[in-house]
Amino acid sequence: MIGEFEGVDFGGWTTTGTAFGSGPALGARLGELEIQGAHGNGAASSELAGDGPTGTLTSPAFKISRRYLSFVIGGGRYEHSACLNLIVDGKVVRSATGANSDRLMPVSWDVRKFLGREAQVQIEDEASGDWGHVNVDHILQTDQPERMPVTTQALYQETYRPQFHFTARQWTEDRLNPGMREEGWLNDLNGLVYYDGEYHLFAQRWNKCWVHAVSRDLIHWTELEPAFWEEHLDSGVQSGNCVVDYANTSGLSPDKATPPMVAFWSRNDNRSHCITYSLDHGRTWKFYDKNPVLVAPERDPMVFWHASTHKWVMVMYGNDQYHIFTSPNLLDWTDEKHPIPNSFECPDMFEMPLDGDKARMKWVLIRGNGKYSVGEFDGSEFHEETPQLDSDGGPNFYATQSWGNTETGDGRRIQAAWMRGGVYPDMPFNQQVTFPRELTLRTTPSGPRLFREPIREIATLHQHEDKWTNLALKPGEDLPLHTSGDLFHINMNVAIPEGAALTLNVRGVPLILTHNAIACETTPQTVQGALTFVEVLIDRTSIEVYANHGEASTSTCFLPNDSGLSLKAAVETVSLPSISVFPLNSVWKH
Repeated sequence: MIGEFEGVDFGGWTTTGTAFGSGPALGARLGELEIQGAHGNGAASSELAGDGPTGTLTSPAFKISRRYLSFVIGGGRYEHSACLNLIVDGKVVRSATGANSDRLMPVSWDVRKFLGREAQVQIEDEASGDWGHVNVDHILQTDQPERMPVTTQALYQETYRPQFHFTARQWTEDRLNPGMREEGWLNDLNGLVYYDGEYHLFAQRWNKCWVHAVSRDLIHWTELEPAFWEEHLDSGVQSGNCVVDYANTSGLSPDKATPPMVAFWSRNDNRSHCITYSLDHGRTWKFYDKNPVLVAPERDPMVFWHASTHKWVMVMYGNDQYHIFTSPNLLDWTDEKHPIPNSFECPDMFEMPLDGDKARMKWVLIRGNGKYSVGEFDGSEFHEETPQLDSDGGPNFYATQSWGNTETGDGRRIQAAWMRGGVYPDMPFNQQVTFPRELTLRTTPSGPRLFREPIREIATLHQHEDKWTNLALKPGEDLPLHTSGDLFHINMNVAIPEGAALTLNVRGVPLILTHNAIACETTPQTVQGALTFVEVLIDRTSIEVYANHGEASTSTCFLPNDSGLSLKAAVETVSLPSISVFPLNSVWKH
């Protein structure tokens, strides 16, 4: 036992500040604080005098002699400021928080790598806002914890870890409180930008930091330390984007030979819009010393260079509209007063050639909910020429962005999105990113439409091809494609009569194809005319479907409840001119 908190004081534990008082919360005090789940009559609590006080409670040194360190914990979800830390050699190597609940829940850490080494545990409260407290009890070393650690599997080989979709690692290095953080969450995508041969991917983590990863092929990702954390406790660092200031219009670089990467984001007050910048290809970041660069009641700034007006443009969400600001230098911004109505969070805006013809350029505006429209943009005002349309009809597609600055590379417009809402039981990561897809703008009978297809680099993961040709699948007839495996790329040419259906069973999840639509646990997404070609990407916990070379698509997270792949027709015979199934290699085996 390291700490059971049953006495009138903390014994040999050391306190700083006033948050923990002179001793544990005992007896009736537990009920007054609504603390449930304590082992015995007491618990360490930093809520004795409310959420305001701060301080620490640190154990005497002890030698790690069991495989696990187990405890129960509740309180606020403040990753680096209301938490229980394990300290080895003066560094935080494990950390846990409550979940905005005063019910103490069992947690354990696998500490086998530290066996025989001296350690301390520290209960820390530096948070003063709502839920700014932490409650802990029953800290002990054990070989049989009340609840096993989330996972003891090797990193990137966990049961539900996607193998070719980006997920965050199970740790991050916290600038405000250095040490190892077992978090692994990501949400809104931010600042996708291509620079000097590298694709940069950023994603928000609980408004606390920007997760950061880089890739040279959009397939194999290396996660770096978070680009930057919030400036101050609870000031927040929300969504935004990133640009490369080649001409050094901002003056943030000492010379034009080192163009700054400049990231734009909003604080939690949804009024203060700030920048951080990097002069070393995004490896280290500095806060602009005159932040904020803009004060306005909006959030989610998205910035790009508008060549014909020689200005930077910022599109920012507020009050169900996108507001347009312009600047000559990224620092001084003017409201153009031409808001775009019926808009929703996290904008992405870019110019594209229609049918690949650079003499016919159009602007595409995508909302955070995936709705897009096509039109003209003169640098200050956007004129829509289409209704708002779905850029993806799946249930797990949100806060999409596309990589900027790709004109300095191969010029493709490549999109990714947060697959919001996925569930990954007992995993050390949470949420994933869609596989990168190439966008093209094409003429259709209904007007210009955005098409999307998986980037061609998917072929680098192919193991081999299993192929079927000229099949006629009768109603009720099953066609097994693979009896095992969990990573696949499938291309199918189909001819499905009206009223008939073809179901692809993906490890227990049905993908239903009809004469003119696709559906994977969502409302059917239709195509103009007949469905003739279907492309499917299957990872351990996601299915992405593309109809007629990207005219419609769906992105779905799932948990498998069966094994194998198979096809079944219903109502009428379905013709299958060709089926190609490519089992895929994991990106972590390279």
